[in-house]
Amino acid sequence: MTKRPNFLFLITDQQRADWLGCYGHPVLKTPHIDSIAARGTRFDNFHTASPVCMPNRASLLTGRYPSLHGLRYNGCVLPENANTFVDVLAQSGYHTAAIGKSHLQPFTAMPPMGKSVEDIAASPEAWKTDRPAHYQEEPEQYKGDERYQINTPYYGYQHVDMVTSHGDRCGGHYQQWFREAASDWEALHDPANELAHNYSCPQAYRTPIPEDLYPTGYIRDRAIDYITSRADQDAPFFAFVSFPDPHHPFNPPGKYWDMYSPDEFEISLPFDAHKNPTPPMKWLHDQWKGVGDGEQATPQTAMMLDDQQLKEAMALSAGMMAFIDDAVGDILAALEESGQMENTVICYNADHGDYLGDFNMILKGALPFRSITRVPFIWSDPDHRAATSADALCSTVDLAATILDRAGLEPFNGNQGQSFLPATQGADGPRSEALIEYNDGGNRLGFEEPARVRSLITARWRYTIYRDQTWGELYDLVNDPEETENLWDSPDHQQVRAQMSERLVHHLIAQMDESPQSDRLA
Repeated sequence: MTKRPNFLFLITDQQRADWLGCYGHPVLKTPHIDSIAARGTRFDNFHTASPVCMPNRASLLTGRYPSLHGLRYNGCVLPENANTFVDVLAQSGYHTAAIGKSHLQPFTAMPPMGKSVEDIAASPEAWKTDRPAHYQEEPEQYKGDERYQINTPYYGYQHVDMVTSHGDRCGGHYQQWFREAASDWEALHDPANELAHNYSCPQAYRTPIPEDLYPTGYIRDRAIDYITSRADQDAPFFAFVSFPDPHHPFNPPGKYWDMYSPDEFEISLPFDAHKNPTPPMKWLHDQWKGVGDGEQATPQTAMMLDDQQLKEAMALSAGMMAFIDDAVGDILAALEESGQMENTVICYNADHGDYLGDFNMILKGALPFRSITRVPFIWSDPDHRAATSADALCSTVDLAATILDRAGLEPFNGNQGQSFLPATQGADGPRSEALIEYNDGGNRLGFEEPARVRSLITARWRYTIYRDQTWGELYDLVNDPEETENLWDSPDHQQVRAQMSERLVHHLIAQMDESPQSDRLA
């Protein structure tokens, strides 16, 4: 192949790796996404750089960990002068597009947990920065009837169709389109008009918004429009198609609401399955049972729920995934019909996972179980359209280097990822360890201060340390893949703990920014 390939990068939000048919889910059917795996490489040990939306998305684009790119936790911002692999593609002649959720800037106007805007404005910072009155993803930009024009390139993207937030009331360009497409849009958004249901799961409600007006349908249609428009263009494209689902609130529209029944699901890993729960797990359990002290909570705060509520969340998450799968099928059909399939690398990924029933927990948080750090990744390459699986340990931080490698380009100085392109065709991956960072924007799960968590993953072990805590985690992923017994205090594993601690120190040392390079001797 002499022509440079296109890239179609499909990404969901809060989807754990085992929630696809091709990853072995016993109930959920995803035939269209499975078809990508049927002609590509399914990665079975792919982990996030950080199991939360904004930091991980910034790591995907920059090939750098949150400690360096600066978007440390939700609510921070990726500086607009940050270099991204999309910038590199665009500079080399690619046409670049972001369709759907971006979330590289805050998309609410809400102050952070426990602080006011005035408190923040009165606090001097280490770096002199000018905060804009409104970021480009904030609701204020999209209140007008005229389509808001994002300043491009937006982190390297030349074409941007923005969808912000989650559920049936997303913002951004979608919200502007929705107000025009639905004459009764205010009624459709009125909670009084939500459809009747008998679910008790928190954040579950039945939306009156029809499927074609729901954000997943909008993103599907805009992606098809974009792919079709590129058919007669000489320049290759990179299209980042990002679905805000699956994610709470749990409100798949139309036929997808009851496509799956809670009775089809089971809680295979209840709280009692963990032999020695950590303090945050015990705190969550106390909250669940009504014996703990309350704290400030947000819709994003992890919690424990009863089995029935979890099964409801599973059924509704499956409905959201079914809609996404149908949308992916339509997008793939457009790629085929436009004659571009045979020159397009197709990737399928998720931002991070969801506890979704493990130890009776749901959502995500400071406890880096594999349910939230391990995500699906599929690479289907026109040079190797064959069904294979890879055990190579890979990270979101490696995606930038890998995509640039496939395009024949070099990453910029300061990139921390490693190309795993050979692993897409059966060779070994480049890494034996993966660092995972987690920083919270508020004190949750019983932590007195916002959690600062670092994990190191190998083929055998997961080692996690929490700042200023005397306890930590060590799991044997070979003999205990569900992470049910914490070996931190095990006398037989102190040498392993010491070795993993030493290796983590080396990774933390590497979190010195190598960019910019010096241009003088001294």
